[in-house]
Amino acid sequence: MEGSTVKKKSGYAPLKKQSSVGHLLSRPSTADSDDALPPRRLNGSSAEAPSYQNLHRELLLSHKRGLLLEEKPELKRVMEQRRLELHKEEEMARRRPSDLETELRKRQQKLQEYEQEEIKRRENQQKVPEFVRVKDNLRRTQTFEQ
Repeated sequence: MEGSTVKKKSGYAPLKKQSSVGHLLSRPSTADSDDALPPRRLNGSSAEAPSYQNLHRELLLSHKRGLLLEEKPELKRVMEQRRLELHKEEEMARRRPSDLETELRKRQQKLQEYEQEEIKRRENQQKVPEFVRVKDNLRRTQTFEQ
């Protein structure tokens, strides 16, 4: 046994160097290819597997290196936007309102009061019995005729 060369077999088959599985997934070019069944996909792969995997790998590497600094994750962008809005609201609350703002607030309050009075008047009018309302209407028509 000293001079003989013995190869030990490993449990693995030799690797085939093929860059893609495109030849396995391509459709046969026969005249009646519509009737033929589409080829089965391999487990965990898609028709665009190599290009998709390369794109995903490139995206992960660029993210790790920080090449996409101008593009922040969505959660961070939303949190920054909320923070900015809160700061703006706090600034608006701190500063003294202008004359225009105070005048607009007064007008808005007057309009709200008027609307509330109108609602109350309608509610009171609905509470009045119908014969009283008819009588008032008759009086109005009689005064207009005269």
